[in-house]
Amino acid sequence: MYRKKNKDQLEFENFYHPFGGNLESNNRWVQLSKIISWDELENQYAKLFSEDQGAPAKPFRMALGALIIKEKLSITDEETVAQLKENPYLQYFIGLTEYRYKAPFDPTMMVHFRKRLTKDILGVINEKIVMAGIDINKNDSKSEDDKGSSDDSKTTQPCGDTGETEAQNSGTMMLDASVAPADISYPTDLNLLNEAREKLEEIIDVVYDAYREEMDKPRTYRNTARRDYLRVAKKRKNKPKSIRKAIRKQLQYIKRDLGHIEKINSQFHCLHLLSRIEYRNLLVIQELYRQQKEMYDNRSHHVDDRIVSISQPHIRPIVRGKASASVEFGAKIVVSNIEGYAILEHCSWDPFNESTMMQDQVEEYRTRFGFYPEVLLVDKLYRTRDNIMWCRDKNIRISGPRLGRPSEDKNKYKKQEQEDSGKRNGIEGIFGTCKRKYSLGRIMSKLDITSESTIALILLVMNLDKRIRDIFIPILMKYLSWKNWSFCLEF
Repeated sequence: MYRKKNKDQLEFENFYHPFGGNLESNNRWVQLSKIISWDELENQYAKLFSEDQGAPAKPFRMALGALIIKEKLSITDEETVAQLKENPYLQYFIGLTEYRYKAPFDPTMMVHFRKRLTKDILGVINEKIVMAGIDINKNDSKSEDDKGSSDDSKTTQPCGDTGETEAQNSGTMMLDASVAPADISYPTDLNLLNEAREKLEEIIDVVYDAYREEMDKPRTYRNTARRDYLRVAKKRKNKPKSIRKAIRKQLQYIKRDLGHIEKINSQFHCLHLLSRIEYRNLLVIQELYRQQKEMYDNRSHHVDDRIVSISQPHIRPIVRGKASASVEFGAKIVVSNIEGYAILEHCSWDPFNESTMMQDQVEEYRTRFGFYPEVLLVDKLYRTRDNIMWCRDKNIRISGPRLGRPSEDKNKYKKQEQEDSGKRNGIEGIFGTCKRKYSLGRIMSKLDITSESTIALILLVMNLDKRIRDIFIPILMKYLSWKNWSFCLEF
């Protein structure tokens, strides 16, 4: 159940604090709260709950505010709650009306917040923030331009065969893909099989303890299996033949353990004794054994939907071909950069070719703004013949060399290509900022839905920081220029 409070956004002057002194109204958290339309965004969050059933849920501002604080400060869930308990500015930011000495919620609620505020909901919130920031930039630029030149920008062009008109192409859109690595150890076949064997032995122990008087304990040869694993794992270098032999032994141990569990379950129907995590691990290990056995028999290192983590089976290897890591393990994302703001266009745990989605993502640009971009800055992977011809039909200039024979004025196009390459560094800078300043370089969430929410939230927080800079830096620059001018007048 969700109870929506029928009141306007809390004013900072009305925030009550029991201790003496005054709180600053220009604090960063106070200023950040003013640029988020909490009441407008709360309506979509309220649709997730029943109107009259269940316990009352935490308010939308508290849920989103706590997640923003966590990502902005790059701290854990426990540290987020501790900061909320100690800092009155953070309590005002999440919507409390007065300072409280106890924590507003348990740290485990942060997981529920990430489940409720999904990637799609955060995407809607992020787009509202981006559109508001772009409108501010446009208003500032229009105030500085000559009013007489505004007539030329209102030209229209026909839209298909419908006879309708649409605005002329305008703006620059950048597209690129990256990987948000998950927090897992580098997976190897031998390590995965050893981990699977140990988890199966734990499951056998749980089942045996329940039927100790009715059955003999199955032989798992766990000590021998552990020695066989360490004999190879402790060596700095191993020959492929020795690794293959060790994998074969671990496959035999896992096959034996799975046979014991199947035999016991057929006799006692004992799978209900397992916890939810143990039962899920059993299902994952069965698929892992099938994949590893298939690769071992075929002497191959490739299989569809390859499992690289037992605890996070949704993670897939993504081949990127980078110098630092040729293969990364996590979600592959496509991000667009529009006037410095980042929008998550696509997120998937399976590898995909981002060039096949370019046209749909440019159409999303048209849906947001009502017109196509004038310039599309992408890397070479996007420059397929189909995409180039599609951009030509839409009157979009795509970055890169022109098709066909070299033009006589080749220096002009070469200079344009160099300028586009320099401008495209903006999208690379977004990935670098998200991975160094924020937590996109290592996603700590364990579930697929919470990991996707974390990725979307990181981009949202980065856009909020840019909104603050766009609002207050011009004011600061005007103030500094006035101070310099007044200083000159004194002399």
